[in-house]
Amino acid sequence: MLIDRWKQDPNGTYQSWFLWPERLKNFRSIRRGIGQVIKEIDEDTFGNLYRGSSLETVVASIAEQRQIFKGADHAFLWKPKLRIPDIYEDRDNQRAFGRLLHACDCCTKEADVLQAIRTLEAKGIKGLGPAAANLLYFIHPTIVVPFNTAIVKGYNALTGAGVKLGRWDHYLAMRQGLIEFNQRHRDRLSNDLGAVAGLMFDLGMERYPLPPAAGDAKATDAWEKDLAAVREETAAFAKQLDKNRVSDEGHTEVQGWLRDLGLALGFSMWIASNDQTRPYREGRLGDGCMTVLPPALQSEGAEAVRLIDVIWFERDSGAVVAAFEVEHTTSIYSGIVRLLDLALSGGTAQRLHLFLVAPDDREADVRQQVLRPAFSQVRELNIRYLPYGELRQHREAISRFGSGIKPVEAIARVF
Repeated sequence: MLIDRWKQDPNGTYQSWFLWPERLKNFRSIRRGIGQVIKEIDEDTFGNLYRGSSLETVVASIAEQRQIFKGADHAFLWKPKLRIPDIYEDRDNQRAFGRLLHACDCCTKEADVLQAIRTLEAKGIKGLGPAAANLLYFIHPTIVVPFNTAIVKGYNALTGAGVKLGRWDHYLAMRQGLIEFNQRHRDRLSNDLGAVAGLMFDLGMERYPLPPAAGDAKATDAWEKDLAAVREETAAFAKQLDKNRVSDEGHTEVQGWLRDLGLALGFSMWIASNDQTRPYREGRLGDGCMTVLPPALQSEGAEAVRLIDVIWFERDSGAVVAAFEVEHTTSIYSGIVRLLDLALSGGTAQRLHLFLVAPDDREADVRQQVLRPAFSQVRELNIRYLPYGELRQHREAISRFGSGIKPVEAIARVF
């Protein structure tokens, strides 16, 4: 009863986060970001600061999934008075953290993931606790459970356990308990442990009343009535979700602008695979567009390329002309990584026309991300920023009088 009610609630984490298309789009980009952290630690170029680091970039991409990961970056912020987490000043601890990430990124078996966690736990690194599991979740979503205060609180309330924050042994015990709970309710939950973590999160946020003890029929009846009438979300959280829905609509509209402009210029069109069926005007966003990527793009990284918002192709040759990532309010980082995957799809970086399309007031955010040291290779690919305002103002004229990609480049901005 509780799980079914939670899954049906449009404001619960199942509908608003677990089934959210942006969540799925983030997996590869976050994993690639973790790879960059590993590389920098291994080469001793990571430095001793969180701000501006590759770790900040990837953790920020996780924290942007505010429905469940709001504040996920707090655990990695440098606390100078406490000198934690001690992975910035202590090179040996930094390497141990890198080995954890590397081991989990390379392995495929549950036993190997758990061994990597226990190896890190044995180091006793001050301030580096189970919050790191949020990174590992995006590598192994069927093995690692996300972790935060609300998830722990929900698990303790539901099971009567006494899991404590900041303890890896407590985290592993909670993980095992959640896996067993997930197996008992597999037909209602998912192999992806993000679903059961989302349920615990909502229980921990007290969005749903907990079921009473078994055998108390009167209490059960009262609980079912409370559950039916419960106010599922606080006003502030519902407001945030409404903002997300408006964001999705705005994102779709801009994709539609780019689709129509590209078709008017004579290009073949690809719309992100998870957006093709979105309603747009009197039809679907994918109407008149390609349904399968050309064979040349069916390689490693193809899944990320399939999620690029809009790609223009030459009709005759099938060659890529331009690619666009629309960053309405979501992570700019993930879009950059997908464009990089496309540029490298042939094995070496290609000089394509790559665009980050974003609202006019996000230019500073776009520049800040592109100018990160971790994205030096992206800057070499001549990626450009295309403001909504310029696209809105000029798209009709370009459609009527333009030819090729040059008119679009003329209204875009270089970094």
